[in-house]
Amino acid sequence: MNKKEAKERIEKLREKTEYYAKKYYDDDKPEISDYEYDMLMVELRNLEKEYPEFKSKDSLTQKVGGHVKEGFEKVTHEVPLQSLQDVFSLEEVDDYITKTNEKAEENKIKDRKYVVETKIDGLSAALEYKQGKFVRGATRGNGLVGEDVTNNLRTIKTIPMELKEKIDITVRGEVFISKKNFEKMNKEREEKDEELFANARNAAAGSLRQLDSRVTAKRPLDIYIFNVQKIEGKKFNSHFEELEYLAKLGFNVNPVRIPCNNIEEIEEAIKKIGREREKLTFDIDGAVIKVDDLKFREILGTTAKTPRWAIAYKYPPERKETKVKDIICQVGRTGVITPMAILEPVRVAGSTISKTTLHNEDFIKEKGLKIGDTVVIQKAGDVIPEIVEVKKRKRTGEEKDFEMPKVCPVCGAEAVREEGEAAVRCTGIECPAKLYRNLVHFASREAMNIDGLGEQIIKQLLDRGLISNMADIYSLTLEDVASLKKNGTKFAENLINAINRSKQNDLYRLITAFGIRHVGTKASKVLAKRYKTMDRLMNVTSEELAMVDDIGPIVANSIREFFLQDQTRDLIERLKQAGVNMEYLEEESGDNRFEGKTFVLTGTLEKYTRGEATNIIEKFGGKTSSSVSKKTDYVLAGEEAGSKLTKAQNLGVKILSEKEFEKLIK
Repeated sequence: MNKKEAKERIEKLREKTEYYAKKYYDDDKPEISDYEYDMLMVELRNLEKEYPEFKSKDSLTQKVGGHVKEGFEKVTHEVPLQSLQDVFSLEEVDDYITKTNEKAEENKIKDRKYVVETKIDGLSAALEYKQGKFVRGATRGNGLVGEDVTNNLRTIKTIPMELKEKIDITVRGEVFISKKNFEKMNKEREEKDEELFANARNAAAGSLRQLDSRVTAKRPLDIYIFNVQKIEGKKFNSHFEELEYLAKLGFNVNPVRIPCNNIEEIEEAIKKIGREREKLTFDIDGAVIKVDDLKFREILGTTAKTPRWAIAYKYPPERKETKVKDIICQVGRTGVITPMAILEPVRVAGSTISKTTLHNEDFIKEKGLKIGDTVVIQKAGDVIPEIVEVKKRKRTGEEKDFEMPKVCPVCGAEAVREEGEAAVRCTGIECPAKLYRNLVHFASREAMNIDGLGEQIIKQLLDRGLISNMADIYSLTLEDVASLKKNGTKFAENLINAINRSKQNDLYRLITAFGIRHVGTKASKVLAKRYKTMDRLMNVTSEELAMVDDIGPIVANSIREFFLQDQTRDLIERLKQAGVNMEYLEEESGDNRFEGKTFVLTGTLEKYTRGEATNIIEKFGGKTSSSVSKKTDYVLAGEEAGSKLTKAQNLGVKILSEKEFEKLIK
């Protein structure tokens, strides 16, 4: 890798890690597993080490990845709440201990003891006490500034409001939800048809960061204290001694703390925690190795992000064996039919897993998976688990092959897999699984342009059973719509008027509104202009369609499959009965001044939207394209035109300003 490539990769890694850190720390909705995130950080750290000229204080290798949520008061931590340097092998642990012991020898430190603790998978918090009374609590935030969550922390029963000694102390702990309570909480949410929490860590983080402490009080939060941040009037020699004192004060201290004297004992402690993690009542995401001697800690010091006196050993992604009881298919909102494995329930990385996606039929074939197989699943923290191995040696002969359905399991319409794609899709326009999305598109500005019929109104209409397909929109009454809003008469009048106006739309808008795969506004205009009526378009062959400019064989097959469906023909008949226009209305201008010319639009125009400018070009016989090439005749450039303008200049393509464009269309 050369310097240029290294710089580009570093920038890409920083962008990725910032995004995933925000989803994890700020939104409590991680999108990748802990392991995948850790591997990105390892790659970034190694590249920054190899190319120090590209190192930056803004990199997540140099800071803690969290921010203060809007609505909370900020708290500046007197002693920073740092994160730990992660390692992923016992060799790295050995290397760390060896170097640390060498440092101890240099500084004539005789006590070279360590403490190995469980790394609890929760949300870090600092608790502040004055004269033994709890006065304030805050989240870690970015390590320097956190969120004041005092009232929320007061709802946690294991946090003492008053200590057994009148002392000024700030401690650090991890807020979590036990395995048992997490399962119970998710079961209750399932019974209420509420969204389930992905895992206990996110449930705990989301609960602690509620703006309303009454919500927090209903969640079964717990805490383990694992460090003294600051203390007045007392001195300790060792970390282990501190922990024992914290327990005497009344704190709920991390129960797994193993004193070790050498590398061998440290390795055994790590392995023991790994073996027994299933027996723990709480989830962990590693083991922490800490220098026990507090004076030695001061000598070792810290970096801007991490202490040099501790590291975190991360266990490999947890894997478990289970059986595939069945494979069912689910239909997504876009019509994609996804196979799902129904598993014998097994607990992996903090969650009980009873099903997992199989992505598509190619994935099933690659794995050689059958119904009844014993499989290995992996869930490295926070995402949906995946089957990583099929134990074919454990087959009994009773296993069954699986085939993707030929029809949609929800609506019975034909299920198709297009050439070059992995996904199988439902072709039914009225399929309940994708109805909401289809209705939103149908009413949208680029389609039927029904002003006022937005996402929330469509959801309300569906929830109340007032519509169940696109044609039902035209059966809505003033009373139906007015019932959606308090004092909604005026709103209802406006929406009914907009619905009635949409009946007079040009044919191309209705074609666009159907959401036929691969058919956008541009292709819809071509089809409307070519075939003039819906009836003609419905009955044209795919061979003929493929010969039309800007259509081609793939789009032609998609159009033909759509119009062959009974659902489509029934819908069109109902729309006809409702009075929706089925004919091409746009008058031929007779002026083809742009015939054979291709335009590319870039930047923001002052007087026209992109759609309006496109309509004008097409009215005069021209075409628009999304990319610049040698075949492009004009690039219409507005404000903040980007790379397309640069490419046009390099190719010598004629560039038009908005004023020059207006001269051409007069």
